[in-house]
Amino acid sequence: MTQTKLNRRQFTKLTFAAGALASALPAPALLAETNVNEKIHMGGIGIGWRGGDHLNAFNGMDDVRLTAFADPDEARLLAAKARVKEAATYRDMRKIFDDPSIDAVYVATCNHWHCLASIWAMQAGKHVYVEKPLSHSQWEGDQVVKAARKYNRICQVGTQQRSDPMQAEIKKFLHEEKGLGEILSCAVNRYGIRRSIGKRETPLPIPEGIDYDLWLGPAQDEPLYRAQFHYDWHWDWNTGSGEMGNWGVHVLDDAINNVLLDRVAYPKAVLGGGARLTYDDAGETPNVHFVWFDTGSIPMVIGLSNIPMGPKSKSAGTHTGPGSGYCVYCEGGMFWGQRGSGKAIDANGKVIREFKGNMGGGHQRNFIDAVKAHDPSIQNAEVELANQVTAWCNFANIAFRVGKPYQQKNAEVLFGKTAGRWEELLANTSELLAANDLSFENSGIVLSGMLNYDEKTGRFSGEGADEANALLKREYRKGYAVPETV
Repeated sequence: MTQTKLNRRQFTKLTFAAGALASALPAPALLAETNVNEKIHMGGIGIGWRGGDHLNAFNGMDDVRLTAFADPDEARLLAAKARVKEAATYRDMRKIFDDPSIDAVYVATCNHWHCLASIWAMQAGKHVYVEKPLSHSQWEGDQVVKAARKYNRICQVGTQQRSDPMQAEIKKFLHEEKGLGEILSCAVNRYGIRRSIGKRETPLPIPEGIDYDLWLGPAQDEPLYRAQFHYDWHWDWNTGSGEMGNWGVHVLDDAINNVLLDRVAYPKAVLGGGARLTYDDAGETPNVHFVWFDTGSIPMVIGLSNIPMGPKSKSAGTHTGPGSGYCVYCEGGMFWGQRGSGKAIDANGKVIREFKGNMGGGHQRNFIDAVKAHDPSIQNAEVELANQVTAWCNFANIAFRVGKPYQQKNAEVLFGKTAGRWEELLANTSELLAANDLSFENSGIVLSGMLNYDEKTGRFSGEGADEANALLKREYRKGYAVPETV
């Protein structure tokens, strides 16, 4: 599939006209420009570990042709070129956006690049598959949604568990069949040990072959004191979103999908805390994190730990349910869900039903099908829904970042049914701390005040609201700012 080459002024006029017709024409008609029998020409932006997975998935599709790759790391470009020899390679992703023959891109950069790369791509007429979490801060995610609407592009976010047919079976069991009775509460878990990322006394030299200005993009130019350049950017607020944005987004997405049925766009209030413990390293994001969400219906908490239960332990903490998944507490028992499987347990502890998942490359396939059908309604993780899910992670991180030294009285503001599993989560966290000769009071644990969120205004109120609202949008480096008007 190829596109007619348009200059920027012509393209802007056409997309403006399409936007003006949005209320008069169905979405498929607005997007119609693809011959379903032709191949989708695709570019890959970011060719690291996850980008390599996307390369494999899209390269294995008969109706997709990977024609270009962009990455500021020359070594990664060479590796991609070796796998798809006919593809062009660029350091600067804008070269891909300028190519009128490319119909779609996947974005598998560091988190801080996700939104700007997606907006630039859609402004250039490309459809976008962008990795999770959609945004590094909530405002820029909102801008991506606006761009998708204005330019009438398919934009899919990489919360790939949405494309597992098992999820529909789980929802039917829990809500239609009420296989375990009424749902009472939900606890989301992400317990997995990660090593220290080290701490240098002098700034880390940027490896040869990396265009650091392009790698930084929207992020600030700050010295790096971690031991290695790649991957550990996750634990730096300048470029990453911590474990909450890395794995937390997957497990929260499952719970929001299967337990709340996507009926709660944003939490009405957030209370959370945590710390970075036991490792004296350069990481900034918490490796112990605990959060309560007011959903307006089923109370939900998430507990996260990346440290062991003591120096010789292989456990990352006490919890009910899977280490990476969610536990639904019901009148008649519990449901445990995780990537690829689930099980229903009755009140006597007997497993009464099991679920088996099958994702394969279904999420990438779903994206291509939506592009070829010109129909965003068939997407499993359409950008507006994914932006709302990402907010839960962004808000959890904000609660940590505005937290004050932990005081037990401030943690006891929740009680009764509205608290859900909050007290249990605190007890489990206390046990984890004790195993490391720590406590809430002597470990540097912080806790936010109750942050109330108004969906209409997109702002917080309550204790710490001014600080929290300031974190809804980041400062951008000159030349790489997410645009105020997309």
